[in-house]
Amino acid sequence: MIPHRSFLPSRLRRLLPLAGLALLLLLAACSGGTAPAVEGNSESGSHAGHADQASGDLREETASADTLPKFLDAQPEQIRIVYAASAKASELLSTMPCYCGCMESVGHKSNLNCFVNELREDGSVVWDDHGTRCGVCLQIAAESISMMTEGKSTDEIRQTIEDMYAA
Repeated sequence: MIPHRSFLPSRLRRLLPLAGLALLLLLAACSGGTAPAVEGNSESGSHAGHADQASGDLREETASADTLPKFLDAQPEQIRIVYAASAKASELLSTMPCYCGCMESVGHKSNLNCFVNELREDGSVVWDDHGTRCGVCLQIAAESISMMTEGKSTDEIRQTIEDMYAA
C-alpha cells in the first residue's frame, strides 16, 4: 500500500502543485532548449561520485534520499523539489510509465528511473540526471505525486497519466 499524505513533508506537499505549475511555465519559456547540463569527465574537473553512462545520463550516489545530488545545485528550485519528492514517492513512480521515449532509448523501467537509478538497501540513492533535461519526465512525476497527495489510488493515477500521454 502506498501512503498518500504522510510520507511527504508538509513543505513538499504545499510546494508540489506550485512547482508543477512553475515547471510548466519554465518549460514553455524554454521550449526547444535544454536545462543546464553537468559537465562530463574533463581533464580540469573532478567528478568523484559521478558516473557517465552510455545513455548520456549522469549518475551520482548520495548517502540517502534526504541528500540531493550535486548535479541539481545549478538547477531551478522546481526541479530540485520534483527530485526530492520523486525519491520519497519511489513506490508510486516505479509503477508509472514515462512517455518521453527513455524507456526504449536508455532502458528506463519507469518514470522513477528518470530521477533515481537505484535505491539501495543501505538507504543510499543513485540519482540519474535525465529528469533535469526532460519536461515530460518532470511533468509525469509532478502530476503523479500531486494526485497521490490528493488521495487518488495508484490505478487512478496511472490511468490519468496514460490518458494524458498515450498516443
